[in-house]
Amino acid sequence: MALTTRHPIALAAATAVALGTGALSLPAFAADKATAIELKDGTLDWGVKESFRKYVTGIAAGTIEATDGAKQAADNGPFTFTDGTGSYDTATHGTDTAFKGAVRFASTAHGFDIRISDVQVVTSGTSGHIDADVTLNGTTQNDIEFATLDLSAVKPGQGAGGAMTFKDIPATLTAAGAQAFNGMYKEGTALDPATLTVTAAASSPSPSPSTSAPSSPSPTASATPSGRPSTSAPATTAPSATGSTGSEAASGDIADGTLDWGVKESFRTYITGPIAHGKVELSGGAAKNEAVYRFGDASGSYDADAKSLDAKFAGKVRFLGHETDGTYTLDLQFSDLHVTAKGTGGKLLADVSSKDQKTGKVSTYDDLTVATLTLGSGALTAKNDIVELDGAAATLTADGAKAFGGFYQAGAALDPVTVAVSLDENAELPSGTGGSGSTGGTSGGTTANGSTGTGSTTGGTGALASTGSDVPAGPLAAAAALVVAAGAGTVFATRRRRTQS
Repeated sequence: MALTTRHPIALAAATAVALGTGALSLPAFAADKATAIELKDGTLDWGVKESFRKYVTGIAAGTIEATDGAKQAADNGPFTFTDGTGSYDTATHGTDTAFKGAVRFASTAHGFDIRISDVQVVTSGTSGHIDADVTLNGTTQNDIEFATLDLSAVKPGQGAGGAMTFKDIPATLTAAGAQAFNGMYKEGTALDPATLTVTAAASSPSPSPSTSAPSSPSPTASATPSGRPSTSAPATTAPSATGSTGSEAASGDIADGTLDWGVKESFRTYITGPIAHGKVELSGGAAKNEAVYRFGDASGSYDADAKSLDAKFAGKVRFLGHETDGTYTLDLQFSDLHVTAKGTGGKLLADVSSKDQKTGKVSTYDDLTVATLTLGSGALTAKNDIVELDGAAATLTADGAKAFGGFYQAGAALDPVTVAVSLDENAELPSGTGGSGSTGGTSGGTTANGSTGTGSTTGGTGALASTGSDVPAGPLAAAAALVVAAGAGTVFATRRRRTQS
């Protein structure tokens, strides 16, 4: 389109207003003079993956070093890469910013040494990627695309000194990134969200933008740090844990039922992956149901008037990892799962056996509240003598975190819980599958495991969005604000070196 070609900055400003980000006053000469704007003093706040950081300094007994300009927040927090320089292209509305700093994760006990350096963020429209040089156990790969970025729900904000901030950009591990991680995480794994802050380098005093409130606020999507073993995305509405309505059953005892739960997808991946080299054992009536585990032989009661459920399930799941001389230092078991629910809330309890990987001491917990559950409205309504909770969101409790050896923090998202119980022995339970066991959102999930284990039970088996024009919608608001901040008078193009060092 001629308008896009001749007046990209004007279009950016117009789109910013159209998106509800506020009216911006641009210099009259902006569209004619600026083609690329220099960016300076940039920072990238990114923790790579919280659960991995905890794994390194936890059961891996390793170290994390931030050097060459990178800094790490206190208490094993995320990293800040500094002195970002680059450019904003007013024709493509893309950014290209390189940062100083390196981060090294090393563990002699678990045999890995990973260094991430020369980090660069590239964005275009509503997408982008994080590139980096990665050294794995002495072998370096330069400029690999480590993670993809999704800016479709990220609204830029303006900080001190005219800085533009893109906060909590969801990041996802690429195939190359997974390889650089020595296969510890799979392609598609959610990483910690990234926050990009850039400042336009103005060659003349910056004009003051005039702003006005949008006529109708645009909803913003927030991203949650993943993996953490941590960190998943907070839901804005209650999860779909819906029981069907219809002919309601009277209160009574549970005749049969099943519970599908994968514990935590990233934990399962870690156990059977190249670090723990472990296995999962099922016994006592528990069995695989696609990617998750099914516990059966339900007993308990349902109160139709109070819309409450108290159900216990048979079966055990045992996670074993880090074998040394025939003994597993990681040994964690869940058994006798128990769900209590009323209204839109509930709990998941279990008997838990956990082995301290450093001391070898086994701790047991009876009826430990592992997780709180969030149910959808109307979930506890029976139909045809069947009560279903489909994918109830599960959040780790403080006690549950202790059972996990403190590797996961209270508030971490666990795999959702699906329950189906019958109130009549002749009622037919849904055949349903367990699904992937993913937590959904951002958080997901985290992959590096915590320090815990179980007791003595042996087991069985174990693109681009558009505003309606030809220009992607993503950071167009940032384009306008950056032009204002820079005075639209600086023409600069810089690119990070793409040759191997």
